[in-house]
Amino acid sequence: MGRQIAEMGFTTMTGGGPGIMEAANRGAFEQGGRSVGCNIKLPFEQKPNPYIQTSITFEHFFVRKVMLVKYSYAFVIMPGGFGTMDEFFETLTLIQTKILVRFPIVLFGKDYYQPLFAYMEEMAVQGTISKEDLALVLLTDSIAEAAQHIDSFIKKNYYRQPARRKWWLFEKKPA
Repeated sequence: MGRQIAEMGFTTMTGGGPGIMEAANRGAFEQGGRSVGCNIKLPFEQKPNPYIQTSITFEHFFVRKVMLVKYSYAFVIMPGGFGTMDEFFETLTLIQTKILVRFPIVLFGKDYYQPLFAYMEEMAVQGTISKEDLALVLLTDSIAEAAQHIDSFIKKNYYRQPARRKWWLFEKKPA
């Protein structure tokens, strides 16, 4: 997925850790794209992965979430735990309430996320969310479909592809 994001001219920004985050950063890095990590300071885990060109470490999860949303044009949510769900639902709430607009979300991993998506469909039946809210999320197993969804969304909602930034997250601009 990181490789596809880089091919579209976007920066891949992850939580900066190992596993799926490292794979996304590696894909972008090997494609020649930008690779950014927004790490979190935890007492028992997580150091920045080696495929990050720019890294910043946060002490608080909420600050990291703000930065991830602020500097993103889309979210691709891979299988994860509580932190992943927290980021997914907070971002989805911001979109649903129109605080955040023009922002696609992809849930990647149908087997993993189908029970959650089925529960969201039940929420729509019960009236706790609207059926239209379900359309805010693409559930897929296809990197090509995810990339096409993001690319189409960006082209439809932005006049031109955003310019590549030369600096991120408060570090000094290159000379």
